[in-house]
This record gives sequence, C-alpha cells and structure tokens, in this order.
Amino acid sequence: MYQHTWMTAELESLRESVRRFCLAELLPNEERWAQQQCVDRDAWFKAAEAGLLLPGIPEQYGGGGGSFLHEAVILSEPIRLLCGGLGNSVHSGIVAHYLKNFGSEAQKLQWLPKMARGELIGGLAMTEPGTGSDLQSIRTHARRDGDHYVINGAKTYITNGSSANLICLVLKTDPGQGARGVSIVVVETDQVEAGFRRGRTLSKIGLHSQDTAELFFDELRVPVANLLGPEEGQGFKQLMKELSRERLITALSSFACMERAVEETLAFTAQRQVFGQSLLAMQNTRFKLAECDTMVSLAGAFIDHCVQRLIDGTLDAATAAKAKWWTTDACGKVVDECLQLHGGAGYMTEYPIARLYQNVRIHRILAGTNEIMKELIARDLEKRLR
Repeated sequence: MYQHTWMTAELESLRESVRRFCLAELLPNEERWAQQQCVDRDAWFKAAEAGLLLPGIPEQYGGGGGSFLHEAVILSEPIRLLCGGLGNSVHSGIVAHYLKNFGSEAQKLQWLPKMARGELIGGLAMTEPGTGSDLQSIRTHARRDGDHYVINGAKTYITNGSSANLICLVLKTDPGQGARGVSIVVVETDQVEAGFRRGRTLSKIGLHSQDTAELFFDELRVPVANLLGPEEGQGFKQLMKELSRERLITALSSFACMERAVEETLAFTAQRQVFGQSLLAMQNTRFKLAECDTMVSLAGAFIDHCVQRLIDGTLDAATAAKAKWWTTDACGKVVDECLQLHGGAGYMTEYPIARLYQNVRIHRILAGTNEIMKELIARDLEKRLR
C-alpha cells in the first residue's frame, strides 16, 4: 500500500477509527441503501457522533478543528471500502468550506454547528439541465423583492439532492452580466413555505446508495441575508476558488479506488488457479499489476504534492486540474485492467472490482469534466507566451 508523505500516527489512528465506523454502520446497510437510493437519515447523526462531519472546520463553529489532512482521511476511507452513500465529501469537504470562507460571522454561527451535528445536510446546486461545466450559462435566477430574493429555475444531478436541507444555490442575480452576474444564495429548505420541490431521485450507473436528485424553484422566496458574500456577483470567483479543493477531493477518491483495485486483484490472482498454477504466476498478470501499482504510486506522489500546496495556500487552478484529470483517468485504466484480470468474476457485482468499475466512471465527469480540465491547463500554458 502506498504511504502518503503526510500520514502520521495520529492520522493513521483516525483512519482506523473511520474504517471501524464504516464496517459497523455503513457497509452492512449498503445493499439496502442502494435499493432505496439514499442512506437513512439516522446515518448522518451517527456520523456526527463519530466526529466524521466537518473535521476541517474550526471548533468555534462546531467542527473538528482539523486540517485538510483529516478531511482527506475521513472522506477517502468510505470510498475505498465501497460504502460512499453518505455524501460527506459534498457536505463536509465542499459546502462547509463555502460557508466558512465566504459566509458572514452570523451565517457561520447559524449553519455550521447544525451541519456538524447532522441536523443540516449540505448540498451544492450548480448543474442544470443542458448546462454542466459551463457555469456562466446557468439560467436559474433571482430577482430582488424587498428583503427577499425570488428564485426561479431548476438544477439536476445534485448530490444529497433528495435529503439536503441546506443548499448552496448557484444562480444569476444579474443575468445580463455573464460570470459577473453569478451569485450563491443559501437555501434552508426547512424554512421555506412554498416554491421549492425535489424531483425524482436519479438512477445511476454506480454509487447507487448516494442520492442524486433534481431540484426545482418556482417563485421561491429566500431572505437576501442568505446571500453568500458581502455583495452580489461574487459567486463565480467563489466557485473558482473552491473548485480546486473539490478537484483534489475527487483525485483522492480516485486514488483510494485505484489502490483498492490493485489490492483486490493481487489477492484474487494469487488464489485463482489457471493451467495448474496461480494466475499471479503468469507473466502477463505480473506485468499488468506492476503497471497498475506504478500508476498508483505516481498518482499518490502527485496528490501528496497537491495536498501540501493546498495546506500552504499555493495550490493553483491549473495544478488542481492536472491532478483531477490525470488521477481520474489513471483510475479508470487501472480499474479496467484489474477487472480484466478477474475474468468473468469481474463482471459480477458480488466482487468489489465490479462495484469499483461502476463507481469510478463518474470521477472523470465530477468537478468539471476532464476535457474542461485540459482546457484550463492549456489556458495556463498560453500565459507563458505573454
């Protein structure tokens, strides 16, 4: 197993604690949750009791007071163990940081402690029908009416969509201004009387226990005080700042899956007998696993570099894009090669490798498609000519 340069005895102990929680509280329910397409509401409260919510948020706001390293451990382990239905990466790794970094003191005190206790479940609503990575083209909009915004529009593919009751909603407060007209308004769904409804929970190729839903807004009234940031039009800048974190979290998820795939395949090929010898004894198997394990090591080293830069505050958008596209692409190749080495068993969902194959395909789409990542990197390259 790859050893992260930042892994300490304390973090290793935390990882073991997270692992025990997953094995006791999440994994036994995974099949049932996959059928209902979301985890039980009680799972969030149990996660809160175990200290797994908001680990990177200061204690004064109810968080764990840790760093991104604590988040990396807590968010990666459920993905590695194939029990990622609890959408904590969005809740703790993304939404909580939008509030911490851009919210007013009153907003942070109002919402973050409740998120840490599992009373509020966070969601980030960016994607719309017909609008994915091109955030400047979103059509959901808000008009000012006294001390309220009146919101109309629709969002889709929203993680935690069927259960989130605190939604960071990306919309246009000035539709004629392009990126400069984008704002983020926080919608606390338990506090609205009308104008908000959830659509169907969407069926997906993988991640079956993680709820993903459509959201609809029809003359929804939300207090202007729920605007994230000191003024309108700051949403696009906020998104660009936080997307580097989101992309690194996605890379970490892919890394965990790559590592699990190699571990599963090493064990399988060692015991699988073919032509009087173990499958692992055959040169093709050994070479394929050597290639896969090398890709795990390369991904781990680059991720470690990016993690340190995030902690130092020097992780730029292009480097985060490189980590996201390369690691997720490598993950797809590694998992595919490992499934092939399982033969027919690899196509059966009772084997972990098959579920990994289902789950990792979304990684190349999440947090901006890999094609968009390459465009961001290319734009950064062009700056060198100036």
